[in-house]
Amino acid sequence: MASRVIALDGPAGSGKSTTARVVAEKLGFGHIDSGALYRALTLAALDANLPDQADRIVGLARTLPVRLALTGVGYRPEVAGVDVSAAIRETRVTERVSAVAALPPVREWVNAELRGAAAEHPAGVVIDGRDIGTVVFPEATVKIFLTASGEERARRRSREVELDASEAGVRRVRAELDRRDTADSTRAVAPLSAAPDAIVLDGTSLSFLEQVDAVVRLARKTIGSHA
Repeated sequence: MASRVIALDGPAGSGKSTTARVVAEKLGFGHIDSGALYRALTLAALDANLPDQADRIVGLARTLPVRLALTGVGYRPEVAGVDVSAAIRETRVTERVSAVAALPPVREWVNAELRGAAAEHPAGVVIDGRDIGTVVFPEATVKIFLTASGEERARRRSREVELDASEAGVRRVRAELDRRDTADSTRAVAPLSAAPDAIVLDGTSLSFLEQVDAVVRLARKTIGSHA
């Protein structure tokens, strides 16, 4: 199964999820957004008014359950059987997800769920996150670390969530991304970093379609050589 897993890692705002989704479509693979599972778990914890107690949060996830449901075209985040694709993008979730994701038991639970979800897809998966190639699927044949300049990532994120795209608005988003980068890269468990054997792709000067095409070419070349 590892030869049918494309791990796409990178910092917030690098376009991982949108790129991974289109790459999966082009390859006929399923797309797994690992961040969606962390967000769904954070949403459930917030709605249950749980403190940051990892064991209780994981217990809640198993009871409800919180999961990624395989659909005809990919995976949908669910809480207690309800599609939470929109709710997990709420500001309150964004503000808390890094803290929840930093809890070791939470990461262990999420990693196991991601591996299980990937195993369900008959063709293969493109899975994006921050530690996919280093921790979740270290044996994945295709590992790509997608990045871009801080300014470009801020502009993309502003457009993505339809925020204020003025210079002042982009600066505010940039500050938030910088804070997220620091939290993700300095956490004690599974910090954000490129796997030693990952291909680093800087998309700063690439259009979205150029970025997608670059990943598709790399994936086809590598998977073809391991088929």
